[in-house]
Amino acid sequence: MAVKAAILTILLAAATTAVMGNDYNAVPPNKSQLNSWFNQNVRPVNERKSTLDPALVKAEQSRRVITVRQDGKGNFKRITDAVNSVPSGNSRRVIIYIGPGEYREKITIDRTKKFVTLYGNPNAKPTLTYGGTAAQYGTVDSATLMALADYFVAANLIIKNSAPKPDGKRKGAQASALRISGDKSAVYNCRILGFQDTICDDRGYHLFKDCYIEGTVDFIFGSGTSLYLNSELHVIPNSGGTVIAAQARESSDNTGYSFVHCVITGAGGNTFLGRAWMSRPRVVYIYTSMSSAITTAGWSDNFHPERDGTVFFGEYGDFGSGASKSGRAKFAKQLTFNQAKPYMTLSFIRGSSWLLPPPSL
Repeated sequence: MAVKAAILTILLAAATTAVMGNDYNAVPPNKSQLNSWFNQNVRPVNERKSTLDPALVKAEQSRRVITVRQDGKGNFKRITDAVNSVPSGNSRRVIIYIGPGEYREKITIDRTKKFVTLYGNPNAKPTLTYGGTAAQYGTVDSATLMALADYFVAANLIIKNSAPKPDGKRKGAQASALRISGDKSAVYNCRILGFQDTICDDRGYHLFKDCYIEGTVDFIFGSGTSLYLNSELHVIPNSGGTVIAAQARESSDNTGYSFVHCVITGAGGNTFLGRAWMSRPRVVYIYTSMSSAITTAGWSDNFHPERDGTVFFGEYGDFGSGASKSGRAKFAKQLTFNQAKPYMTLSFIRGSSWLLPPPSL
């Protein structure tokens, strides 16, 4: 009976892996192993049909490519025109290949246009730029690129808001580069540039991998449930202080931001890893290199001491001059491995049902 029980346990474990993929395998502590870990856990669609969303499998099996080139040699000269050509209710993967150059457009991918990929050449990334501000559009709608549809992918792009840096005097000077509101969306190898509110990581499950993100205040904000892997978070000095993450959780839901094997660069010594913009934010940094840009306290309750007991701000395995535990805010947590593990697996973003390797052409 003991042998039968052991065999049954093995079979159940194998079945669980088949259903869940390798969601529960934690990211290795050695950064040099990250890409091999990712490739082992995020397999191509033809190897994972049984675990992926059926609609996603169908979309990937009938993909089409359209091109945008400023020299007129593509299907379109403007990204907006290419996006507009995607039908409402789209059910197939549409890869919009964007040629090199600077595209001055405010781009919106409507919620009805699922399965859209914006793809640039990794050796000649196109720049998507616009100067929208909160005064003109409202903060979340000021973004140069607004990806509102599910199953969106961006790869090898420079996404920029060209509005000037807020000076503390102009009202509505916040200016987002990217708003990502669709569920099950991924951003690979992109540079995302702005000042205040650079990324509106709005809602849904998201992955950011191998990205460069810069800003001043709240330059990653919103209600998303997002995993940031191997990304550089660059702090631009600001006289009024700087904040990386303003996550907007207000209840016991599952949203939050996890930064794993990231690098924080910049200077100034007055940057908070996160602030309690809302009452129950959840932000975790794991195996992250922190420069002297980070303030000793590390975290801010946003002058709301009543939120000290409701925030979830955590650190595990971080290093560098900005990662010192001495002087850290008392409401922040130094996590154990078991406490940190849920935030360094693909299960945090439910990756087994939707996450695919970076696209290639």
